[in-house]
Amino acid sequence: MSSSLKAGLVGAAVAVVFSLLSLVPCLGCVTAVLGLVLYVGVGVLAAYWTKPPRDVGRGAGAGAVAGLITAFAGGLTTVVVNTLRFTVGGAEATLRRQFRQLPPGMREPWRDWGIDPRVLATPVFAVGSSAVCCGLGMLVAAALGAAGGAIFASMRREGADSITALEQSE
Repeated sequence: MSSSLKAGLVGAAVAVVFSLLSLVPCLGCVTAVLGLVLYVGVGVLAAYWTKPPRDVGRGAGAGAVAGLITAFAGGLTTVVVNTLRFTVGGAEATLRRQFRQLPPGMREPWRDWGIDPRVLATPVFAVGSSAVCCGLGMLVAAALGAAGGAIFASMRREGADSITALEQSE
């Protein structure tokens, strides 16, 4: 099994837990920040598990793939959870009630643009917005995973080079 797949699957398990924990209101902000750290971490883990010789390009590539796998699993979990919340949990009625409680100045721009604000309280919008966020999250995860993998590979390579140079000087 490749290093990026192993690291991605480990990250996917953690991302699923984070997605479920984000349903708790106080933990949502914490899991969002920890998710960014997770993407860097799976990049480092993928670069660590990459077979030597490690170079920056291989570390970054493995980290990017691991980040994509992690973000896909977390995003898919979020899409499924949001779909269930809107279809089974009655979140649509709650959102409509919350929208009616907004001051008129915040509701009028929607009508001026010709958009019925009730469309925001539909399962289609919930699933669509979750899918867009999942896609953007995958881009961020690939970038952070690649950065983590590249930084780890460059540090690991420098450490190996300095040890080799030290041995040769003796």
